[in-house]
Amino acid sequence: MSSSDRPQKPAYRSFVWRLWTVGVLLLLASGGLVARAVHLQVFNTEFLTRQAAVRHLRVATLSATRGVIKDRNGEPLAVSTPVDSVWVNPSQLLEEPDQIRGLAAALKLDSGELTARLTRNVRKEFYYLRRHMNPAAAAQIDAMQVPGVHLLREYRRYYPAGEVTGHLLGFTNVDDKGQEGLELAFDTWLHGVPGKKKVLRDRLGRVIEDVESIVPPSPGQDLVTSIDLRIQYLAYRELKAAVQKYRAASGSAVVLDVATGEVLADVNQPTFNPNDRGQINPKMFRNRALTDILEPGSTFKPLIVAAALESGRFSPRSLIDTNPGFIKVGSKTIEDKHNYGVMNLATLLAKSSNVGAVQVSMKLDKEMLWSTLSRFGAGRLTSSGYPGESAGMLPPFQGWRPIGQATMAFGYGLSMTPLQLAQAYSVLAGGGLYRPVSLVRVEKPPIARRVVSPETARNVIDMLEQVVSAEGTGLKATVAGYRVAGKTGTARKSSAGGYADNRHTAVFAGLVPATAPRLVIVVVVDEPQGGVYYGGDVAAPVFSAIASGALRILAVPPDDVDAAASRPPTWLAASVP
Repeated sequence: MSSSDRPQKPAYRSFVWRLWTVGVLLLLASGGLVARAVHLQVFNTEFLTRQAAVRHLRVATLSATRGVIKDRNGEPLAVSTPVDSVWVNPSQLLEEPDQIRGLAAALKLDSGELTARLTRNVRKEFYYLRRHMNPAAAAQIDAMQVPGVHLLREYRRYYPAGEVTGHLLGFTNVDDKGQEGLELAFDTWLHGVPGKKKVLRDRLGRVIEDVESIVPPSPGQDLVTSIDLRIQYLAYRELKAAVQKYRAASGSAVVLDVATGEVLADVNQPTFNPNDRGQINPKMFRNRALTDILEPGSTFKPLIVAAALESGRFSPRSLIDTNPGFIKVGSKTIEDKHNYGVMNLATLLAKSSNVGAVQVSMKLDKEMLWSTLSRFGAGRLTSSGYPGESAGMLPPFQGWRPIGQATMAFGYGLSMTPLQLAQAYSVLAGGGLYRPVSLVRVEKPPIARRVVSPETARNVIDMLEQVVSAEGTGLKATVAGYRVAGKTGTARKSSAGGYADNRHTAVFAGLVPATAPRLVIVVVVDEPQGGVYYGGDVAAPVFSAIASGALRILAVPPDDVDAAASRPPTWLAASVP
């Protein structure tokens, strides 16, 4: 055997040594890995689970739907629709500058502006980029899978009737919390309770799994209002037409259900559309029918007459001598447009005699007069619960001077809201009973309290029917087929140093049908222009149109069918101041 055929023992031994060395190292490494795995899986499980949860397990908020606001017949007035908001973790997105330009384009933002916003809020982990996006548009952004950018499901309020119910309902803010109107008054009732759930997120923050529900979201409760949307539309249309026709500064109209005290319509002009956030102006928020006060003018005279009858010093047959057509109270002279001579209380109201009203008022005891007017609701908040509602003003009788008691007889020196005036007339319409006003649907008539006797209420209604006749100031308030009782009012507006000669408030307050009143309607048109400003010319036709339509909607049977055939249409009636 040659020397080249002999085994190379040193090389063989070296190979074997290396093989054993590698084997031992691999065995030690495997043992270390096994030991580490056992340590992690058995002895350190709780720590690792906690760390995984910290890094990937999150608690997500589940938005709750706000309750629906409905009219009395179930028609939706305010609903919440699902939308998506885009939020971001600024620090994560700033680490991907190449993604900012595409995201800015999708959001219709300047990339420089977006970068600046992210930089200013880099220490925040949650920052809104865009609120209330259309879900389809938001889904396109989500599909881009930009690091740190996420969607959050929210709800946005939508008002199907728009500006027709704007003042009554108010609106919510971007977080769906009530800010004005019924949205604010019943926010606790309408507002839902958000829920919570645990979710698993990936390294980009995207939800990859819902782990468990912690608290399910609780939707808000629905609110059924007293409003009849059909009558609301009708009143809105007629009031808007009158305000535009007479180029008035503003207008209000209220329709009350006599039996329940429910507000069937509450409209104002000018108004706003709560769906258009860009249009919302704080000056437009006021629900004038409930928050703005006015001196009611001659529409207050029926309450004075009711107090006079209730005192026992006057009866429907009592005569008042208004000769020579004016009366002096202290240094002030109060006069009528004409000298009406001797008249009864019905003629006093039909001709709207200031002199006659003053004579009646001055013969009544101050405390008794104040008490009666107060029970009618003058100077007191109604029970509507509407935010910002005004109580008006009825001065305490202890401070009345003769001129104050005199001017109060024809509606000056005190103030009321249109709703308060409507409630006062509903006392007469309801047989002398005062019922609380409600903006929420009433299931059964509320408990009423007596203000005046049924006889007094009936007598005043009979007198007010003469106002809406050829001999009265309210002829244009007539409604074909129905007997109407009401009163016109034309009040000069106060200004620096007294009352303006060229600024007036035209008012009509009435009830229909007069035989068994179902509705009370008050119409106010503020500062009509063009030389026509009397309540009988401006506000009475609006009352007629609203009453006519509302009675048909409610299917109230006519109570004056025979007279309807011979009575001329309202628009043909002669102008009576």
